[in-house]
Amino acid sequence: MNLPLLPKSILARNTGWMLLGQGLKLVIQALYFTVIARSLGAANYGAFVGVVGLVGILFPFSTVGSGYLLIKNVARDKHQFKEYFGRALLTTLVASSILFGAVLLFSRFALPAAISVRLVMLVAASDLFGMSITGICGQAFIAFERLKWTASISVMLSTSRLLAAVVLVALHHGPSAHEWGSFYFGSTGFVALIALLLVLVKLGTPTFNFSRTSAEAREGLYFSVSQSAQTIYNDIDKTMLARLGTLEATGIYGAAYRLVDVSFAPVWSLLTAAYPNFFRAGVGGITATFQYAKPLISRAFGYASLVAIAMLAGAGIVPYILGGEYRLAEEALRWLAILPLLKVIHYFLSDALAGAGHQALRTAIHVSVAVFNVLINLWIIPAYSWRGAAWSSIASDGLLACGMVVAVVILSRRSHRVRAETQVLEARAEA
Repeated sequence: MNLPLLPKSILARNTGWMLLGQGLKLVIQALYFTVIARSLGAANYGAFVGVVGLVGILFPFSTVGSGYLLIKNVARDKHQFKEYFGRALLTTLVASSILFGAVLLFSRFALPAAISVRLVMLVAASDLFGMSITGICGQAFIAFERLKWTASISVMLSTSRLLAAVVLVALHHGPSAHEWGSFYFGSTGFVALIALLLVLVKLGTPTFNFSRTSAEAREGLYFSVSQSAQTIYNDIDKTMLARLGTLEATGIYGAAYRLVDVSFAPVWSLLTAAYPNFFRAGVGGITATFQYAKPLISRAFGYASLVAIAMLAGAGIVPYILGGEYRLAEEALRWLAILPLLKVIHYFLSDALAGAGHQALRTAIHVSVAVFNVLINLWIIPAYSWRGAAWSSIASDGLLACGMVVAVVILSRRSHRVRAETQVLEARAEA
């Protein structure tokens, strides 16, 4: 049975909503990032980035993939919303509680002693509980193709953090990292509560049933492992740089990488809007999801090319915006300019694999690249500081893009071969 894909008009509308939301978020985050980076200074900002990177490794396990299972199942059958939303909330509360303790324990070994336990607690609570619940609420609206509300929640979170940053600077001259952590925690918790209320009013109340089939539990774990692996090759270098290098170097590299993330916002809009469609197309196998992904990759790649050129040409203005402490971020940004191009390839092809039911393979590729990233960083960061972190990011994203291309091509050829053999057998049977 083939499920209908989202009509192009609805996909365009949803992409438009996400693009509008991401555009507003882009402006707000730029202001928020500038305020925080300038007021904290490179060392304090480096401490904050290091903790965020550490929490980010475990963050995907805070939901155990329940948000992605919500999208997958509700996109195919809207009547399953209450059940899967309830499971997602319960799973998040239990898993996040366990992970909170794990982060506190692991931080003593992974982070330098200069970073306070209080900062780790505030960031871990904000992300593992607040961000996870906010993310699930956004995913609930994605499942119903009501991305206006997903975009609104995203903008609300950025706005809340900007306001928190402005209030912090107004109250404290030269604030510390843990002072910002308190405001970060408060702003995140506030938005999580509002997002939850929005889902209850707009979509309905959940039914709480913790039971899952072993197949679903395994698939949810694959989503979590895959997301965690993505976080590792995206962010572990910042945590390792804080530990193996200096907090100043972490701040410089973290600032440049943040600009790359911000520039990728329009592509995230398209990825988010198209995500439910990959699961619908997946009924037809990898060939169908690959065909769906190709025109999206083409459009996004064109945008990423313009972004890369803009980064190379405009990197020189970074120290004027963030301050003299970040003068080396100009060089870092030029090194990282190729990342949007590589990310376009592997993100869309990753979704093509997941939509076709190859989540285990996708996870294996992500984990392999994450292991490669950690191992190379152990050598390259002590030797070359933030430059080594930049080089390992380029190598990791390039390796991931190659891995996804190879996987999709091999699976597509295998699918064509099986189909051809089936047709031959059917023809012989008819004869």
